[in-house]
Amino acid sequence: MPQAPEFHDRMLSLGLARVSEAAAIACAPLIGRGDEKAADQAAVNAMRTQLNMLDIAGCVVIGEGERDEAPMLYIGEEVGTGEGPAVDIALDPLEGTTLTAKDMPNALTVIAMGPRGSMLHAPDVYMDKLAIGPGFAPGVVTLDMSPAERVAALAKAKGTDAGDITVCVLERPRHEEMIAELRSTGAAIRLITDGDVAGVMHCAEPAKTGIDMYMGSGGAPEGVLAAAALKCMGGQIFGRLLFRNEDEVGRARKAGIEDLDRIYSRDELVTGDVIFAATGVTDGNLVPGIRRDGGYLTAETILMRSKTGSVRRMYYRNPIDRSQPGR
Repeated sequence: MPQAPEFHDRMLSLGLARVSEAAAIACAPLIGRGDEKAADQAAVNAMRTQLNMLDIAGCVVIGEGERDEAPMLYIGEEVGTGEGPAVDIALDPLEGTTLTAKDMPNALTVIAMGPRGSMLHAPDVYMDKLAIGPGFAPGVVTLDMSPAERVAALAKAKGTDAGDITVCVLERPRHEEMIAELRSTGAAIRLITDGDVAGVMHCAEPAKTGIDMYMGSGGAPEGVLAAAALKCMGGQIFGRLLFRNEDEVGRARKAGIEDLDRIYSRDELVTGDVIFAATGVTDGNLVPGIRRDGGYLTAETILMRSKTGSVRRMYYRNPIDRSQPGR
């Protein structure tokens, strides 16, 4: 019986960057146009087209909804030529559809790839998340701590005061009590309207972003994507699934999850080595957005491999196609 093709992350990484890049460029004409669905669909179409050019037997394990919600890149969709290694793919063709529609910062196209079985098949439910950057002892902060205890523990580990800690939080009514508790410690809070994958990634480069910690509830699929990023960049993330009703519990069981109260660490959310790519759509702290510069369209992609810890920043420039609306 022939041996299955091996997952060569080094060989596939440039192809993954092209996937992310193409999605960002496709939705660029819709930045600031107020149409979230059109921007998302443009990114989806471009991402699918590029994925299907790769020599992989890919399965989308983190995507945009279930099979009946196609033409989105749905969970379980098979992509690639089918001629290469079997891989898991986690993606968000446009993380920050509202950010794109309103031309607000930190919209990204995001994709991660690893060997088959390397990523948690997270159901589309909420997840309680906590993340910090690299360089700290394991368990310096935990989900079982209160928000104030987390700030105090991180400040102690950094050898600083709580007032020098900045926490990134999604601005949602469900976080009001947590925000009040965080502010009572003297910590600063960076509120974001959308894009919690980028929010978690900010923790990995605190000197650049000013963010020390991320906490709060958001989508579980985005938690897996964020864990893939931190697997490459360094840092810790913890996640616990949250269920609002029996239907959501059923989704978890369908995904093969039996321990509903389990707290997942980064290396339990993403168990194998992965590659990760993110391209800026609008300007952000991690990467600049798409620009039109002297007849050219430019984009910047951050491309990472967890096996080596390598982080590349790739600059793309191409003449603007004047036949395309909005370009």
